[in-house]
Amino acid sequence: MRFRSWSKRARLIAGVCVAAGIAAAVTSYFLFFSKVSVEPGPFADNPRCADVISRAPETVLHRQRDKVTGDAVAAWGDGSVTLRCGVTVPRPTTNLCVTVNGVDWVLDEKRAQDGVQVLTTYGRDPAVEVTVDGDGPKGGDAAVDLNRAVRGIPQKSKCLALGDTL
Repeated sequence: MRFRSWSKRARLIAGVCVAAGIAAAVTSYFLFFSKVSVEPGPFADNPRCADVISRAPETVLHRQRDKVTGDAVAAWGDGSVTLRCGVTVPRPTTNLCVTVNGVDWVLDEKRAQDGVQVLTTYGRDPAVEVTVDGDGPKGGDAAVDLNRAVRGIPQKSKCLALGDTL
């Protein structure tokens, strides 16, 4: 009788150990091997995009860079900040255009209303798009963090103020 009781305990302990091992393996997978999927831009094969991605920083908005799937893309903070190189070059627009340390960025005002800020480089080909989840000045701060990565793309035109067009 005593032998059977030990056998049940041993099986219970073994079962708990196996469950803990599986839980540890799943957690390790998500911590170290999971990837964020980001849709590449239509011109992601532009050779300058490889330079942008190689110069992208390890942190943006104090968030660590993610492992990603997709060409010419990067992400930080489990995809809360994404970068896509090779998006369509923006045409002249009345949307807010700001210059951040020598790089012009256009805010997509339609998408900003959904709690997502989307900034696209202006006057550079290929264009680079940065998406930041959340409200507030985070988009501009992300542009500061990412300027070094996009500065290598030659600027062909600049943002204009209303007074420049009169």
